[in-house]
This record gives sequence, structure tokens and C-alpha cells, in this order.
Amino acid sequence: MSGSTTGSGAAPCRFAHYFVICGIDTETGLEPDELAALYQWLEADRHGTDPEAAATGENLEQSPLKRTFKSKVLAHYPENVEWNPFDQDAVNMLCMPKGLSFRTQADLREPQFHSFIITREDGSRTYGFVHTFYEEVTSPQICSAMQTLYQMHNAENPSSNPSSSSSSSSSSMDSLASSMDEADSSSSQRGGGVGMGGYDASRDTLYVSKALCLITPMPFMHACRRFLAQLHRAVTSALPPPLPLESYIHNVLYEVPLPPPGRSLKFHGVYEPIVCQRPGPGELPLADFPLGVAFSRLGVENLVQLFTCTMLEMQILLYSQDYQRLMTVAEGITTLLFPFQWQHVYVPILPASLRHFLDAPVPYLMGLQSKEGTDRSKLELPQEANLCFVDIDNHCIDLPEDFPQFPNKPDFIKELSEVLLSYGLSPQGGAPFVPTTSSPSPGSVSKGLRSLALSELEDDGRNGNLGGEEQAVLELLQGNATLERLRALARRTGVEVGRVDASGGGAQQQAGGRTAAEELRNAKLNVQLREVFASRFTTMFADYEAFVIQSAPDLESWLTNREQMHNFDKASFLSDQPEPYLPFLSHFIETQMFATFIDNKIMSQWEDKEPLLRVFDGRIDKARLYNVRAPSLRSSNYQRCTVLKESAQAIEQRLMKIDHTAIHPHLLDMKIGQGKYEHGFFPKLQADVLATGPTNNKWSNRTTTAQRRKDRYRQHTEHLTLDNDVKEQVEGCLVLQNSMAFWEWDKASPPPLKLPKKSASACCLKYMQEARSLGKSLRQPKLSDLSPAVIAQTNWKFVEGLLKECRMKTKRMLVEKMGREAEELGHGEANITGLEESTLIASLCDLLERIWSHGLQVKQGKSALWSHLLHYQAREEKLAEQQALSPVSNGERRKSESLLGMPLIRVSLLQDMRHIQSMGEIKTEVGRARAWIRLSLEKKLLSQHLKQLLSRQALAKKLYKRYAFLRCEEEKEQFLFHLLSLNAVDYFCFTSVFTTIMIPYRAVILPIKKLSNAMTTSNPWVCVSGELGDSGVMQIPKNVLEMTFDCQNLGKLTTVQLGHDNSGLLAKWLVDCVMVRNEITGHTYKFPCGRWLGKGVDDGSLERVLIGELLAPSAEEDSGRGCRTPPAQRSPSLTRRISVISLTARGYKPTSAQIQEAIGEAVNNINKHFHKPEKERGSLTILLCGECGLVGALEQFFHHGFKSARLFQKTVFVWDFVEKAVAFMESADQMGDLQETAEPMGITCHSLCRYVNAINSTTRNIGKDGKFQLLVCLGARDRLLPQWLPLLVECPLILRMYEDSALLREQSTVNALISVLETLHDFPITLEASLVKGIDL
Repeated sequence: MSGSTTGSGAAPCRFAHYFVICGIDTETGLEPDELAALYQWLEADRHGTDPEAAATGENLEQSPLKRTFKSKVLAHYPENVEWNPFDQDAVNMLCMPKGLSFRTQADLREPQFHSFIITREDGSRTYGFVHTFYEEVTSPQICSAMQTLYQMHNAENPSSNPSSSSSSSSSSMDSLASSMDEADSSSSQRGGGVGMGGYDASRDTLYVSKALCLITPMPFMHACRRFLAQLHRAVTSALPPPLPLESYIHNVLYEVPLPPPGRSLKFHGVYEPIVCQRPGPGELPLADFPLGVAFSRLGVENLVQLFTCTMLEMQILLYSQDYQRLMTVAEGITTLLFPFQWQHVYVPILPASLRHFLDAPVPYLMGLQSKEGTDRSKLELPQEANLCFVDIDNHCIDLPEDFPQFPNKPDFIKELSEVLLSYGLSPQGGAPFVPTTSSPSPGSVSKGLRSLALSELEDDGRNGNLGGEEQAVLELLQGNATLERLRALARRTGVEVGRVDASGGGAQQQAGGRTAAEELRNAKLNVQLREVFASRFTTMFADYEAFVIQSAPDLESWLTNREQMHNFDKASFLSDQPEPYLPFLSHFIETQMFATFIDNKIMSQWEDKEPLLRVFDGRIDKARLYNVRAPSLRSSNYQRCTVLKESAQAIEQRLMKIDHTAIHPHLLDMKIGQGKYEHGFFPKLQADVLATGPTNNKWSNRTTTAQRRKDRYRQHTEHLTLDNDVKEQVEGCLVLQNSMAFWEWDKASPPPLKLPKKSASACCLKYMQEARSLGKSLRQPKLSDLSPAVIAQTNWKFVEGLLKECRMKTKRMLVEKMGREAEELGHGEANITGLEESTLIASLCDLLERIWSHGLQVKQGKSALWSHLLHYQAREEKLAEQQALSPVSNGERRKSESLLGMPLIRVSLLQDMRHIQSMGEIKTEVGRARAWIRLSLEKKLLSQHLKQLLSRQALAKKLYKRYAFLRCEEEKEQFLFHLLSLNAVDYFCFTSVFTTIMIPYRAVILPIKKLSNAMTTSNPWVCVSGELGDSGVMQIPKNVLEMTFDCQNLGKLTTVQLGHDNSGLLAKWLVDCVMVRNEITGHTYKFPCGRWLGKGVDDGSLERVLIGELLAPSAEEDSGRGCRTPPAQRSPSLTRRISVISLTARGYKPTSAQIQEAIGEAVNNINKHFHKPEKERGSLTILLCGECGLVGALEQFFHHGFKSARLFQKTVFVWDFVEKAVAFMESADQMGDLQETAEPMGITCHSLCRYVNAINSTTRNIGKDGKFQLLVCLGARDRLLPQWLPLLVECPLILRMYEDSALLREQSTVNALISVLETLHDFPITLEASLVKGIDL
């Protein structure tokens, strides 16, 4: 099939690129492992001992058999592959991550298997599969060196007994096969004598680890595992293999192709055939590891929670004694992300020498090996505020606080549980994964077909895998049941009967059948579980293409302006989603994996689609054919996966019916005498026959047909574009993560990884190279070069990255927030929602936690920021106590009065901390830290508070290492400057989140002081209302103009009801305004009045409903913040509009045009209010009754041309006209005049009379203007205003009370007003309780 392939020729469609052997180099002897020495250096540095003494690697306290020694790549074939250069250091490190291990005959020496990934700079991956076994040491020099090390060890530790030395492995580098090492050490202790940590060359046999590795372009884990296991079996078998090992290695390197997409392939190991299959172009990508293991260990619910954390790019740490479990869970989770891909640090197994990577202040997915009996509490994790900790062995996870749930989670878990139950697995978790060959009931095939297929998989007889004698015996064994004849034939051919049984008969065949059945079952379970996850994304993102913004004309300009461009309309996308999905989706669309997905979509208009994107888009197109989206567009109903049966059948058919069979292994042109078989030892292979592929087509043309030649050509061209782009991960993968995603800090996507098509211009290539420069300059250093200097350089890159992320986050928050405010002032559409704002602030909290956890000396508590604040608080309070005890006391600073009579709130970091500490609703340190950040941001003090916190340099030095972000002066200053820029916008992120807490408020009533009756003898009262509720009526003590009260959070304040009981001699009260301040956030609201309260004065009101406005901070308060908040400004279009109410107050009469414009503006604002998402609308009361509100505009309409001249010293109000009109209608009704009118007109007339009478009969003394305000509000609520207007216009009283030029007497103007008011009928207007209290309709 690939017979023409040469050593460096054809290409990526070969099944395997390299065969590698790693082990001990007998020429250089025993060398201490540099990585183990580095780990000892790091540990010594962390514990304050001399790191240089530990850096030699000669740990004489440790038993020599427990130490790690340097391994080397002994051989690799071929020497190099053009498209995948061989990285010797990385492969050696990943093949033997613990270095060489030594054993004696008393120790367990079971072979181990593990996998790894190498990620290259262009993002492509190659996969390594490693079989590690123990081989007897024959070199006398090595045995002598080990003997010498033991003598030195015993001399240094004369008191140590062998058992203690054998268990002192705590400082050795973490082994990948940790569970086996634990077993080894325990068996050594049980064995006594020789096994108890000692080694004597005269009596003991020494064994050393050796690794066989296949490096492949695709993750065919099961196939590689079986091939390597058969190679090892050939070495340990009593009889030599049918062919020299070179034949099998040459075959898998050069003559076995990758299976074409959608096809299966059979090739031949030493003893048994091996089958692998590859999904077709429209199927989910290849994943060859058992997801059932991950679900069985953790349970469905825990795994869905872990999956949600991964989707939201949190820090994820897996924890287990068994490396295979770490790998299975890590790879399973990343596989389930389809069509998205993990973009950050990915190290499923973190060796001890790399544990400082846990300090990385970036999202990561890492696996940490636990020691037996180690409690999680002993782990010194630098940061836990945003950490998802997964204890696989104990089947539990610790989740971060305040993260959203996956949409339709209960239904999702139910569907996954049904899939698991159909395969006999418990969805609860904690049960060990016991593979069974029984098939699930759905989609089962007949037993006859299965046994036939499995026997075909195991059939060696026709495949040339056995020698001629063995083949003959096997055929006779199958054809003749007489055991005596079989034995005679066996003796005649010189072959042992046991050998025949082992190779072709009984137990071996059954084991092979079990393995094949287990692989089939795993493959079907895998694909069905993955289909359920993929189906969720197909449903949630079915219309994502409609929101992709493709504004660039070509790839070149898109790459140039990528960071400045919005690629996805997030606000519109979220507004199109069902309400329950929003918490999750608003967070997810901010992640790097989503940004990369959208970037790939945009690039697909100029390039071939990325493979995962092509599969996903194909599924969406298919779903549209069967389902019209319109009815279910905003539905949150759960849609089950409909392709489970078909997906399992596709896998089963491929594995049951083999599409392609590779060339059989065959004799090579080898030199006589080399590669001689020696039982128990892997031979030295002949390099010349393995360096290049076959030079003719003799073997490849044996089974070719014309159809297969066509298939081969088509698949070969597909391989060139597909194979190295596939991004799946594989079980047991330790990643050397060199990709740009490791270092990409902001939420924008990383630079595009694929080269454009050849037609792209040279200029475009230049831009792409520049875009990649970031990733190249920030390459992760090779694992073989992890000196302390390199680690310091790595931390410096972390510092630069955190600063960049801070700049990007604050810029995004500013741009989006300013965009929203501009939209409210009439400058086009907003591009942020309240949900997005909350997501951005939560993201800022996460960033601050990561900055504060970088470079910690000793971890204290789950929140590094709150821990620092507590240290600061303790130190400051101690200093305050000392100052209080000192004889010299500073005079207390006098509280300065602000212009409006409110005492200033002193800026105090400690006071804000105390506010948070007093909130019983917040139970955790992480919660307190986030609340403190939100409060500081709302008060515009975040930058100032943090600057004050960091000004205590002695404290920073005590808490942080030298390389920590917070001890880099220049970067710290820039960081504080970026946070300072957030003072330019207003946030209510504390008030809007902590809605149930008790808040102290201060209220000040300001009378007009120049008048003598500033004080009243009556009993005044006040009621403060906000978006979240009201304070209730509170009596104000007599002659007191200031009061404080505690009340549950009212949110943004909207109205104040102010009144009195009209008792005493001085019952009249002229109030200028009421001021109310939230004493925690400092927000001050002004409620203008400027009217009398009292009988016989003004409009006779004893109670007024005042509408509030938030005041900008005073200059003195602002100066304390270090950044003056710019004053709130209106857009130019609004500046030209004259405020009707303010002009009238100054005796200015607005023109009819100004009045009509004001009405239009007021109605327009109400329309805009209802077009916003419900949670972001703000106060409707202000739009109705505030300045520029509907009531004020209509009041001016009715005032225009109104004859309100004083008659006998009495002012006539608009309400007087309304009352007289109603009285006229009622008298006309009694006389029967209204009976002649049309029926609707009569009903409308009755409704107006009923509403006016209800307002007049209320017990509240709200005055005539208050009554008119109430009538307008009720009419707007009940959609009656347009019907009442004609009644008032047609009333004969209008001739007496209005001038001829009045707007109310112009029919065309009234008709226009009616049509404008009718636009409000589409909206459900609800009125605050403070407005309609006491009205009975």
C-alpha cells in the first residue's frame, strides 16, 4: 500500500514515523538524573535550605536502587523524517520520565505502558507510545558501580536499616508508573533479606529499565500498545520469533499505512494481527482511549462539572496515584470539547521536577501524582480561588465558587447515564471499570457474527506470521481433534506442543478474543458518549454563523487588524438564546477556545476549513435539513441525541469487516550473524535495513486491485492535508507544550497556526510570520534545559503576560461600558449587556487572584488576595494601637461638610474590609475577596486601595518571592495605572450582586434656609424606594433634618416619599431637596423638591413623591481617588434640547415645537427601556415622572395656552380643569346626553370619571400636581391615555379655560399626540408601589 515509500519520502501517510529504544548507555555508566537534581534544588530553595548542596544529584541518604539515573536514546529508526524532525532530548525525557530504574530479582518487574504528545510550534502533534520493561544488567562495570554506591550509602548512613532506606523515596522524581513503584517497594519490604533495599553483586541479579517506543502521527493507542507488547513477548519467549525483529519493525515503519478516513486496517504483529480503524470525514475525530474509565471513576455528575470548568478555562488539577487514571481523565475531557480545543497549558502528568508549573498564573489542565497516604491538605497549591481539584482515586471534585451550570444539566446527566447503563456501567462513580465482552442491548449483533469476526481478527494462519513448521502444526491442530496424533506430528516437526498452544490455541486465542471484544466495546461506548456531548453543542450553536462578523476584505487585512476587530456579535447572540443558557454562554463566549473557533471560521473563507470545524458545520447543515429552527429558536427544551445507534454501528462495521490489509512482515536483506536471538534481551538491531524503506513494489503489489489503487491515491492526497491537522489527544499523554496557546494571555485567539494556501501573497506570509513571532519568542524551554536561570526567565514571561492580560481586560471593560453609556445618550447601539458586564468583572476578579498568587512564599488560605489584605489589616491595626498608647495624640480631623450638607466619607481600605467582614452572607475567603473587589470598583477606589496595600514593601517581601509579579516595580505601576482607567465609568457591580445584605443609609432634608419657617412643628415622615424595594415609612424626629437607618439593599434609589401630618402652628414646610447616601458604596442621590408641603399653600399637598438622580462625587472626594471622574455629559443632540420643566420653573414658556419634541423624547425613552433585556432596564419611574419624563412633558402640553391667572388670589391648576371636565361628564350622563354617544365613547367616559374619583378619594394628601401625575401614570399603565384625550378636548369647558392658540385646541396636534401615546400599548408598564399607594380601582 505504501510500497514506494522511502525513508524520507512519502510522507505523512505512514502509520509510524520512528521506532525508538531508550535505556542505559554502558559506555558512560551511571549518571545522576539532572531533572532529579533540579527538583532537589527547587525543594531545598522552597524549604530554605542550601540549594547548592542539593544540586549535585548525589543524594547519599537515599537507597541507590531508589535513585534515578540518566537514560539515553540508544537507537532510533529512521535517523530523521523530513516532516517530523527527531527531538532526542524531548523523546528521551518523555519515554523515561523518571530516568533509569534499577531492580533486583526480589522486586516486581512488570512491564508498563504509557503515552505522550509532542506539540510543535505550528500546533501539530505527534504521539508517542512507550512499553517499558526490565532487562538484566550484564555489564560488570555497571554492577560494580551500583555495589560502590551501596557501600557509600551504608558508610554515610550507618544507623539506617535497609527497610528505612527502601522507603525513603519522597524526594525522588515522580514516576509515571507510580502505582507499580509503590508495589515494588512494598514487595521489597515483604521479601526480607535481599529485597530489603540492599544489593550485593555476588548474590543478586541487577535489572534496569528499557523502553521501546513508537512515534506516530495519529493516536492509535490500542494498536501501538499491542504491537509493542508482542515485540516484548518475542524477546522474553523461550523460542525465537518466526522472523527477526527487524522484519516487524521495518514493516510497521515503512509498509503499514495509516487507515484511510472511514476505513479499517489490519496489519501484523509478531504473533497476532492488529486492527485499527479511523473515523470518516463527517464523524467525530479519532479518540482511542476508554472514556468509560473516566466516567466509572468520577461518576456522571462530577464529570459534567469538570467538563464545565474545562469549557470555562479554569485551572484544573487532576490528582491520583495511578498515572493511567490521570491520563484517561485528562484526555477524555479534552476529547469531549469537540468542536472546540483546549488552548492553554496541558500537562496530564506533571513530573516532580516541573511542579513549579503549578505556580503558573494561567488556565491549565495538569495531572499531579499523589503518594499513597498523602492527604490533599498537605499539598501546597499556590492558588485555589479558580481551581477545580479532581481527586480521581477518592471519586470527588472541589469546584471553584460561583461558576455557572451547564445548560439543561439534569437532562444531560440523565441521557449520559442511560448510555452508561446500557453498557452495564454505573453512572454514580466510584466503581472500578470492569470491561466485559457482553454487548449492550441497543444495537447488538448476533453472537455468531461476532465470534466469526473475532476469530478472523485472531486468525494467524493465512497471514504469514508463523514459521512454516508452526503453521503446519496449527493447521493440523485445527483440522484434527486427536491429541495423540497432534503430539506425534509435533514431535516429528521438532516443535513443542506447548508452543503450539501458546501461539495458536486455547488460552491465547481466548485472551485475544477478549481483547478484541473489549476494544470494540470501548470504541462503541466512546463514540456514543462523545455524540451526546457533540449533540449539545450542535443544538446550542446551531445559528452561530449568523453572528460571525466578517468585516475584512482579505486575509492580509484581517491578520493586520485582528486585535482591534470584533469577530463575533456577542450581545446579539446572547439575546437570541434561551434565558437558562445565558449564565453559561456569557462566560463561555469570552474564552480563548471560543475565540479560536471563531477565528478558524473567519479564516475558512480564504483557506480550507479546519477539520473539526468542517465536521461541526456539516452536522449543523444536516440538522437544518431535518429541523426548521424557527419554532425552537429560543426554546430551552432538551433535545436528545438522535445518532447514537448509527455512530456505534459505523464503528462496529469497520472493525468487523476489514477494509485494508497491510503487507505481511517478510525477511529482509540482512547480514548473517547480526541480531542473533538471546532469550530475555532486546537485540541490537541492524541499522542499515531500518534506515530506509523498500526500494521496489514487490511486497506492496501483492494484494492490489484497481479499485484499491484508486482509493489509495484519493486517501494519500487527503492525508497530506488532514493527518497532521487533527488535534485529538490520546490516553496517557504527557505533553511537551510548545504551542503558542501556552503563552497566549488575552482572551483574543492566538495567531493563526496554519499557513495559507500557496496563492496567498508574499506580503500575507510576512504578516502571518509577524503574528507568529509572539509564540516563537515565548517558546517553552526544552525539558532538558530547566536550569534555575531558565525558570526565572519563565516567570518573567508570566509577569509580562499578566500585565498584558490586565491591559486587555481593562481596555475591554472600558470600551464596552463606554459603548453602553454612549448608546444611552443616543450614539448608536450598545455592545454590552448586564450579563456580559458581570462576566467581565468576574474575569477581572479571577485575574487579580492569579496575580496575587504568583510567586507566593507560603500559601495561606484559598484566596491569596484576601490573605494579603488580612496581613495588611493586622499590621495596620497593630500600628493604630501603638499610636493610641503613645502620649502624643493627634487631634481628630474635623469632619468637613460637603456642599450639600452630607459629611464626607473618609477613604479607608480597612473600613471597606470591615464592611465585607460584617456581611454574614459571604462564607468563604474567595467570596470576601471578590466582594471587596466589586465594592472597590463601584467606589472607584480599586487602584488606590491596591496601591495602598502594596505600599507596605516589607509585607510584600515577607509574602512574595523576588520574581513575583507584585515585586516587579515597573510592571506593578503599569498594572495600577490600567486599573485606574476603570474610574472613567460607573459600575454598580456590588449593589446589583449583593441584594440581600443590610446597608446603612443616611438621609438629609434640606429646606430653603433663607425663609424663616425652615423648621416645622408638624410630624414629618419619609419613605425611600429603590429598584429592589423600599424602606417603609419612617418618622423623622422633630427639628432634626438628618437621620440614619439600616435597611436591606434597596439597589439604585428611585423615589423618596416625603410628607407630614399638618399639625402645629408652623405646619407649612418649604423643602429644597432630600439627599440620601448609601454609607457602604458612598453613592449619593438627590431628590429635588422646591415645593411647599402644607394645606392652603401651593397645590395643598401634604405628601410629595420625589424622583432621584445620582450625584457625581464632589471634587474633594474625587481628589482622594487619584483620578477625577469626568462629569456626566449628554450627547450633542440632547444638549440642544431645552428641558421643558427647568425652563418653566424659571418662568420661561416653552414653544409648542419644544413641547412636542419633549413628548416624543419621553415616549421614545420608554420604548427603548422595554427593548433592553429585563435585568438591565433600570427605573421606569424616572422615565415617567423624572426630569424629561412623560408626566412633565404632558403637563407642559396641558399648560400651553392654559388660563391660569390668579382669580381672587387662587392659582388654577391643570387638575382643576380635569376635575371640572369630569364633573361636566357626570352631569351630562345623568341628564342622558352621553347615551347618544357611541358605545366606546361612553365606556371611556366612565373610565375617566372612575379614575379621577378614585384619585380624589384616596387618603393621601398628594396635592393637585401629584394627582395629575398619578392620573397620567395610571392611564399609561392601563393603556387609556389616548382614549381620554378626545374626551377632554371635546369638553365645552376647554373654550373657557384655554386660549385659542393652545395645543389642546389644535385637532391635528392632539391626533399626533394620540398616535404617539398609542405606541406605549405594546409594553406592560408597571408602577412603583410608592406611586399608586392608597388607590383603589
